[in-house]
Amino acid sequence: MKRTFSHFFAALIAAAAATTPLVSHATELDAALACGESAHRFIGDLADQQLIDPEPMRVESNSINAFQPARGERLTAFGFSVFAVVGYEQDDPLFKRGKGEPLAKSAYGAVVFGNTEKVQAVVTEAGSNAIVHHVGPHITAIFCKRK
Repeated sequence: MKRTFSHFFAALIAAAAATTPLVSHATELDAALACGESAHRFIGDLADQQLIDPEPMRVESNSINAFQPARGERLTAFGFSVFAVVGYEQDDPLFKRGKGEPLAKSAYGAVVFGNTEKVQAVVTEAGSNAIVHHVGPHITAIFCKRK
């Protein structure tokens, strides 16, 4: 799983760097990353509010879909800048299926610019049971997964 995440998020870094706008306001994703909702609700709400591009910029073989913030929008998670939100829910037309085995029936999260240890500390302090995954230098995924 670690190798798949690392390759996937490395590609996201390149895509996000080219499209990340400079803006003054931010929408916080902290409450959603307490892991109490479905991927459909998380991604669907962001798309309905036009905070993300509703078309995924990438679909990984494990079916995780990556969505970039909409032009002019800035998202944060636990104080860290978000450059992609990710998600997948089985049998949901909001998401595209990858060629391999899906990671989970429902999974979602955010990819942030931040040191993994610092992100883990803040997520733990907030009481979230999200999985914090090191992606690369100063790139960390905050991920909620339902079995």
